Amino acid sequence: MRHAVVMAGGSGTRLWPLSRAARPKQLLDVVSDGAVGDGGGAHSLLAEAFARLETVLPAERIWVCTAARYGARVQAALPRLRPDRLVLEPVARDTANAVGLAAALVAEADPDAELAVVSADHVIRPVERFAAALGTAYDALTARPRALVTLGIRPTAPATGFGYVRRGAPTGVPGVAEAAAFKEKPDRATAEGYLASGEYLWNSGMFVWRARTVLDALAEHLPATAEGLARVVAAAAGPARDAVLAGVFPTLPKTSVDYAVLEPAATEPGRVLVADLDAEWLDVGSWPALAQTLAGQDGNAVAGLAVTLDSAGNIVFSDDPGHVVALVGVRDSVVVATADVTMVCPVTDAERVKQLLAAVEERFGPRYS
Repeated sequence: MRHAVVMAGGSGTRLWPLSRAARPKQLLDVVSDGAVGDGGGAHSLLAEAFARLETVLPAERIWVCTAARYGARVQAALPRLRPDRLVLEPVARDTANAVGLAAALVAEADPDAELAVVSADHVIRPVERFAAALGTAYDALTARPRALVTLGIRPTAPATGFGYVRRGAPTGVPGVAEAAAFKEKPDRATAEGYLASGEYLWNSGMFVWRARTVLDALAEHLPATAEGLARVVAAAAGPARDAVLAGVFPTLPKTSVDYAVLEPAATEPGRVLVADLDAEWLDVGSWPALAQTLAGQDGNAVAGLAVTLDSAGNIVFSDDPGHVVALVGVRDSVVVATADVTMVCPVTDAERVKQLLAAVEERFGPRYS
């Protein structure tokens, strides 16, 4: 049967100070309920990811993988999530181990499971196009059961912040091609060439494969992880398994699923496929990205109480309903006000927020992280 897992373990440091270790971005109500940027009511990225999958799958076949410290909050945020579908990582050990743990538990429940891996960081609209593309990716596994399918987003601009995948030979499944090459984040000129060629898609970081395929790949290329996960699922579900997981998981080699699974598979012609997703897609990993979901106000992207005078191009966010942010003569800046931190930076330096957080931690300790 078809299953899906939402990866929701990150803390979202590039959205500090709104996103904190104790309240990660995927659990914050920051996404508009209507069209992107319309200023409607808000909900969390995680709730949106779960609801998006429910257009394709029943809730009992949707899993969520998150950090153990977020487990109770995730369960509270997703009342339709079955408790036994919540996968808890004792510590962060990168995506190969997180995906592997989820795949092992899904395979235990359904040995023939086809598994989609999606992120809690994405806004994708209209949802109907996502549902169609995900269904097409599942269909590709019927034709090629050992395939690893990535969802590729049709680019709308020469973005330099995303990886790309080049379409190769058609597969016989409409909308799915062999992945001819994966490219790292390009410079501007290269990205313009990719866009002009029509051959490249943004690599979304969403995948569809058989759970057993991923576990077999880990056994071949990352045996320590495969052996550790086998020990986990061999233990009886409940306290015994939790104890084994707590002992084993922190010892697993820390690496990404791209490095452990996709890169080795890409050396085998036709093993990695790409399904075309033509939709509005935002990877909400930074303030400029989040700004695209916020309401417009006098040339600024705004959430919360704000007044602007002769100011434009700003991203203004206040999570305190009693706190007004007032700007005069300010251009192209990020201004974020929380109960204990105010952060201001040029929009062009928004990618340095993670670095700023490290400096704050060095000076004041973890109290503000």
